[in-house]
Amino acid sequence: MIDRYLLRYFLSVIDQGNFSKAAAACNVSQPTLSVGIAKLEREMGRALFHRTNKRVELTEAGARFAVHARRIEAEFAIAEREVQDTAEQATVRLGLLPTLPGAWIEAFLTRLDPAEERVELIEGRERDLLERLARGRIDVALSLIRRDQSRFASEPLFREGYALALPAGHRLASRATIAAEELAEETMIVRRQCEALADTSRHFTARGVRPFFAARTTGDERALALVRAGLGVTVMPEGFQAPGVARPRLADFTQEREIGLIYAPHADPARLRGGAVLGALTAALEAARTG
Repeated sequence: MIDRYLLRYFLSVIDQGNFSKAAAACNVSQPTLSVGIAKLEREMGRALFHRTNKRVELTEAGARFAVHARRIEAEFAIAEREVQDTAEQATVRLGLLPTLPGAWIEAFLTRLDPAEERVELIEGRERDLLERLARGRIDVALSLIRRDQSRFASEPLFREGYALALPAGHRLASRATIAAEELAEETMIVRRQCEALADTSRHFTARGVRPFFAARTTGDERALALVRAGLGVTVMPEGFQAPGVARPRLADFTQEREIGLIYAPHADPARLRGGAVLGALTAALEAARTG
């Protein structure tokens, strides 16, 4: 393979007429240029120049090679301009709370055109996302908004409560509201990553309900599958909906969570908010919430 700098030395000698002027044009010393031309001639297996005291002239082989060398150098130049003229595609590093419904994320990605703006999804629990924001490892997170959190710029999007998740064929599935005491004999499924887990536990304990726990899972889709299969019941944010699962309210359980965007210190919230990624995300969330 012929190095590009050798082609430049060769063409500069032709254009400048001698080695000293060519070396100056290439911003190298004359010995360096001479060594380069000698290397090129060894690689080609032919002398490319007739050298005289006054001027250098191309050999027949050199003249034939010059045609191809100029074409190759021109293609290099075109390739460089194409790369320089092409703006680097923006990528938004988006953190996602794992307790967000998968249907929301799917709807968001369906709306997003990757040609406009790329997205890199990073899932993590609330504390992990805040740490990544602080270290600049993500640009923005869709997570819980805490009123006492002032480290980062944030934008609340909506609030939602929690409700029971029961198999559609459960004896209480048709009810709009169910009291904790009515679930005393029920088998429960624990969502271990739930932000309201401690509040849920206190709610049942305060009412004397200490159920048998048939499963403990960190996956919400798994929890829904276990509910649908009839293994037990659980408490989940209202946004989770699935065929075969009923979502009645849990009486007197008023816990809510606020979901919104949290921006990293290095990020420009206005620029991100005007981009394709957050535009598609907020539109998808709005449609899911109102549809």
